[in-house]
Amino acid sequence: MSFWRAYYHLVWATRERARLILPEIEARLYAYLIRKAAELGVYVYAINGTENHIHLITAIPPKLAPAEVGKRLKGASSHYLNHDITLNDVFAWQRDYGLLTLGERQRSRAEAYVAAQKHHHRTQNTNAWLERCAEFDEGPRDAGIVVEGVPAVVREPGANYASNDEFPF
Repeated sequence: MSFWRAYYHLVWATRERARLILPEIEARLYAYLIRKAAELGVYVYAINGTENHIHLITAIPPKLAPAEVGKRLKGASSHYLNHDITLNDVFAWQRDYGLLTLGERQRSRAEAYVAAQKHHHRTQNTNAWLERCAEFDEGPRDAGIVVEGVPAVVREPGANYASNDEFPF
């Protein structure tokens, strides 16, 4: 494939939102995730988080399903933390993850939002849409137009990455 642009904002948390991403392991975890992503052919533009969750802005090649990328990154990193680094607790990620698609124009704002994760949480100025954690969330409600004989199409109002907006894109 000669040309592609497929940007994603991935978010996932530790199991039960336990505060396991401590400062002493954070840099090693992020470096490991970036290396593992590169092995898959995934580009990481931004990575950051807090003690209980992380955000990644990525470009995932079309040959890979984002679900497979999330599964591999989460599985490999929890194995790494439990077997290669001495921790006081067993490290585990939550079962699910969040995934949002991005356009080229939104990527820089998404990167800035991820880079400022600790500040957003410290000042309680987060974007609730990007920080949500619902185990059984099945995606957006279908608010599309229904025309007889034509399936509904998901349509959502536009939004952006400003922390006070309801939607991130």
